[in-house]
Amino acid sequence: MLFSSSSPQRDSGSFSGERFADRYDAGRRLGEELASAGYGRDGNALILALPRGGVPVAYEVARRLDAPLDVFLVRKLGVPGHEELAMGAIASGGVLVLNDDVVRHVRVSPAGIEQVVRREAAELARREREYRGDRPPPPAVEGKTVILIDDGLATGASMRAAAEAVRRLNPKKVVVAVPVAAPETCAQFRALVDDVVCAVTPQPFAAVGMWYEDFSQTSDEEVRELLERAAREHPAHA
Repeated sequence: MLFSSSSPQRDSGSFSGERFADRYDAGRRLGEELASAGYGRDGNALILALPRGGVPVAYEVARRLDAPLDVFLVRKLGVPGHEELAMGAIASGGVLVLNDDVVRHVRVSPAGIEQVVRREAAELARREREYRGDRPPPPAVEGKTVILIDDGLATGASMRAAAEAVRRLNPKKVVVAVPVAAPETCAQFRALVDDVVCAVTPQPFAAVGMWYEDFSQTSDEEVRELLERAAREHPAHA
């Protein structure tokens, strides 16, 4: 069952003991927060979800704001031999972001970087095909108010890479929006993007999944279904 009617309450940035029922419930709550912030009146808004978990959330936000929905994929570039350490990221639209400090510190050669980029680019392209199928290419970001959405922020590493990548595509404005976030992470993003909407920032935070009754994995099939449904609901943007 995709939809649920229950909703957590916001109380000065923290929960009053309730949790989101699921990602759809969280998306409806986040959609109301964004509408209250005036984004429902922005006919220039584009909703970009970080798959997979961000897509159900973003689908509900797109419905509430009457805005087009698409995915924005990000792949971390791990240091060879120490893949858990990110030296950069690649993202939808052919955007490459490198952390020069990490590259210098670990002395990754240009050939080593190229090998990692090539491997991760192939995986990103595979996922783009998996999610997009026969649908048209993603809409242009330039000049848009881009709202980047995930199901929550813990460290925010993927969202940080996505925000930096989107910024390089010349949007009018970059907004990061999530149902739940660690307070310190939400605060850090305020210096990185034009606006941040974290519906709730519980303390102590622990983990994103702690704040959902149902945090089961979002499948590739569900992602495709929601993107197709969103395209039907916004045929002008399909």
